[in-house]
Amino acid sequence: MYNRVVMSIQKLGITSTNLSTRILKNKTLLKSLEKISDHGTSFSATTSLVLSLGLRPLAIFSTPDTEKENKQYAASNSISSGLVKYALVESIALPVEYAIKNIDKNPNKYLNQSTIKNLSENSKELINSKSYKLITQVLKLSTGFLTAIPKSILTVALIPIIMDKVLFRGKKQPLQTTQNPTIVTTGQKPPFTGRITDKISKGLSKIIDNNHIQNLAKKYEHKDKDIPKHITAGTDLLLTGAAVYQTNKSEKIKETRKKALIYNNIISTAITLFGGYAIDNVIKNKSSKFIEKFKQINAADPKLYKYIEGINILRPALIFATIYYGILPIISTYTAEKIDKFIKRHQKSN
Repeated sequence: MYNRVVMSIQKLGITSTNLSTRILKNKTLLKSLEKISDHGTSFSATTSLVLSLGLRPLAIFSTPDTEKENKQYAASNSISSGLVKYALVESIALPVEYAIKNIDKNPNKYLNQSTIKNLSENSKELINSKSYKLITQVLKLSTGFLTAIPKSILTVALIPIIMDKVLFRGKKQPLQTTQNPTIVTTGQKPPFTGRITDKISKGLSKIIDNNHIQNLAKKYEHKDKDIPKHITAGTDLLLTGAAVYQTNKSEKIKETRKKALIYNNIISTAITLFGGYAIDNVIKNKSSKFIEKFKQINAADPKLYKYIEGINILRPALIFATIYYGILPIISTYTAEKIDKFIKRHQKSN
């Protein structure tokens, strides 16, 4: 019976190889990977916004054996962080991403010929050069790092407002955080195209034309898979450090709740980084065969480099998101309160 089924499938020309080829050449999949490549920071910010307003607060409020007000502060921090991150990153990231897209399409207009020749050393076109892709990817993702400190300042400032205006308005109000916001997709054309984008392209081209930048890119071009992960980790460390400082300094957050909120942030970042790196390394090793197969199947596609770049952004983003927004809030909220109470008991006994 089994053999008949197999023979019937083979007659129809449907094999596992054909099926995987169709999936990996699927236009929707390839278009999505291209968009992620073009809008790496925007993709991360949108993902974070949806999960910060939905999954993470839901996980926090489901934490067992934890005081309600500590949960409310942690949820307020999540909502505030998601809103501020999205607003700041989008206002800076999108202009940078569209400016880089201008350079991709017309390098002769923005870059020196010596730069084009130097970076496209082993490639027929500049856009296929590993070193050029590394520079532009770092420029796009570094916008999140550069906005980390102002993001932390605004996030902490919004926490008391969200506590007052949202979470204390009614007993059932916290559950409303699970509603997804209306998101402006990164595929839409932004309102800042034209002269402004052209000026940004010219400014970024000066960075790419810098000989030291080019030498660094050529030296580390084979580390392109790890760059998004390292920038994300560096951004998280800076965000946490700034958030701890601002929380401790805040006059509007209750003194009795500050420490638990601070411990929550530190625990979240520590577990996210260590857990994310460990899992990502395992998945990266397992996914190497998939990427090689993907390259073979789409070898003739001129946008192959963008698809690979999209995969390299998508992989760590999904891993960090799953840990940080789904699993971790329960662990960090519970542990932070226990540590806070333990330290207070120890201080009183002394």
